[in-house]
Amino acid sequence: MDIVNAISLCSICKNHLPFPPRPIFQFSPQAKVLIIGQAPGIKAHNSHKAWNDASGKRLREWLKLDKTRFYNPSLLSILPIGFCYPGRAASGDLPPRAECAPKWHGELLKTLNPKLIVLVGKHAQDYYLSDKKKLTERLQNWEDYQPKYIVLPHPSPRNNIWLKRHDWFEKRILPKMQQVLGCYL
Repeated sequence: MDIVNAISLCSICKNHLPFPPRPIFQFSPQAKVLIIGQAPGIKAHNSHKAWNDASGKRLREWLKLDKTRFYNPSLLSILPIGFCYPGRAASGDLPPRAECAPKWHGELLKTLNPKLIVLVGKHAQDYYLSDKKKLTERLQNWEDYQPKYIVLPHPSPRNNIWLKRHDWFEKRILPKMQQVLGCYL
């Protein structure tokens, strides 16, 4: 597939990255579910495998998927807003590079017909949703985005404080989201 090869060889933001470009994504036109995240972390960069870190472990738990099913491209495609590790900031990683999604997402989505798109984290949600709501408000009203989207907070351990402060998400909202996801996975 030409688009997959083109993305794999992409280097449009190489001058802004701490390491040589290493686009990380998982794609199959047959996938029923598309996960759109932010950008790979350093562990994903080093292993060249999306969500291959503590955030990915929590995300798989939230989705009720083991590694075999999660990394099965015929079940789900994984696209980040920024395809390469953006580097480290004072607290956490830098935001995803702005070049990737406008350059590649439109072309990839032309070949996909996912039944459900899971928007993980604020960067993915802000790119795809035009409602200007804050993350917490989106999660409280997650059903407003159905049937096309499910919105999730970023599963990073850095969000443990948010998750503890908003325990209603994992107690009340997540089980309902898991039921919806179960219809597709």
